Amino acid sequence: MTTGLLALHCSPQRGIAMNAAEIAQRLGDVDGWQAAAGAIEKTFAFANYHETMAFVNALAWIAHREDHHPELRVGYDRCIVRWNTHSVGGVSINDFICAARVDALVARAD
Repeated sequence: MTTGLLALHCSPQRGIAMNAAEIAQRLGDVDGWQAAAGAIEKTFAFANYHETMAFVNALAWIAHREDHHPELRVGYDRCIVRWNTHSVGGVSINDFICAARVDALVARAD
């Protein structure tokens, strides 16, 4: 489902954010992500704090490599990941690229 997005890398974004229809269409390319007030987000559940922090650290490496950084809400056994692009004031293709990379990370861990 995310193969096309995984072939892409983030690039500087300018202009306007994706509209609701564009976001809805792209949500079909990633699993379990939802539109949420100018962003896309997903909750990842884990067995314990150690697994949650391992995920956060791996996600941080993805964010660093793509130079695109999410908002994270971290708890004992879950992490809510929220992507948006400040330079466009909403969602851009970069958010979907990173969402696909995070999904691929979790898929490899299963």
